[in-house]
Order: sequence, then C-alpha cells, then structure tokens
Amino acid sequence: MDAEKSLIIVEDDATFARALSRSFERRGFAVQQSDSVEGVRAALARATPEYAVVDLKLSTGSGLECVRLLHEHAPDMRIVVLTGFASIATAVEAIKLGACHYLPKPSNTNDILAAFERADGDASVPLSQRPTSLKNLEWERIHETLVETDFNISESARRLGMHRRTLARKLEKRRVN
Repeated sequence: MDAEKSLIIVEDDATFARALSRSFERRGFAVQQSDSVEGVRAALARATPEYAVVDLKLSTGSGLECVRLLHEHAPDMRIVVLTGFASIATAVEAIKLGACHYLPKPSNTNDILAAFERADGDASVPLSQRPTSLKNLEWERIHETLVETDFNISESARRLGMHRRTLARKLEKRRVN
C-alpha cells in the first residue's frame, strides 16, 4: 500500500467534517480537521498536508482566507473549495488564491477525489449558448458583494440597497446545501 496521504478539512459543520474525515480515512488519508483560519495556522505549524478541502463560508469568516494561507504555505497543495453558496465571483477568487477546484455542496468523497486528480482544465467543455437570466445575474451580484464584505450580511445588504432580512431570505431560498 502507498504511504498515507495527508489532508486537512476546513469545515465548521462538525457533523459533516466528521463524516468526511471518516470517509477519507477509509481511503488511506491521514486527516486533520479545522473550523477556522486560526485552526489552519495551528495545523500548518504541526504538519503540511498534501491536500485540503475548504468550506467557503465558515462561522468565523471566509474560507477564501484559508485557501490563501494554505497556498502560501505550500504552493503544490491540492485545494478543493466546497460551498453551499456557489457563485462565479467566489469560484474565480478561490482559483486565483490557489484552489485547484471549486465544488458545490452536496459533494461526496468521490467528487472531491476526482477534483484532486484533475490537474488541468478541459478545453473540450462545450460553451453554453444560454443567456444568463436576470435571477442569476442578481445572484452573482449578491455573491460578489458578499465576497467584498467578507460575508457580512448587514454590510452587503447596505451596499446592495436592500433590507438585511430581504438579503437573508434570498440567501436561504437559493442555498444549495
């Protein structure tokens, strides 16, 4: 058997993190867990994992900061971002900061492993001829603003010119996970 591969899971949902950890451990990974940027810093002080799975929206902030930190620490680390708040804006930022892939929740261990293995882009992916709907444009703008404000709902609502509760309802309505 190959030497054990190392992985860090950055997820603030303890139940999901535990299930994901067990699944990766059964596949031969040594798994560390963290639920915050501070936890990632502490984990990196102990060991440098080869792989990382990072939730985009953490209770203490943005997973994008974790992606940046992980990539700066180990540029060759394979980082996959998982999110229930998928948007083009956050996908682009995650890739710019060092993630190799960006997957919407729910994604399972097989999806994540496949993302780790895909090193290059696929130029044969067909281009969509479907125009973007007004709802999707609104959704993208909301997520751009959320990224700009580090996922601060009140500040995002102010910048978007809507009531905070209205924005919270829109986010709950379109939630993927």
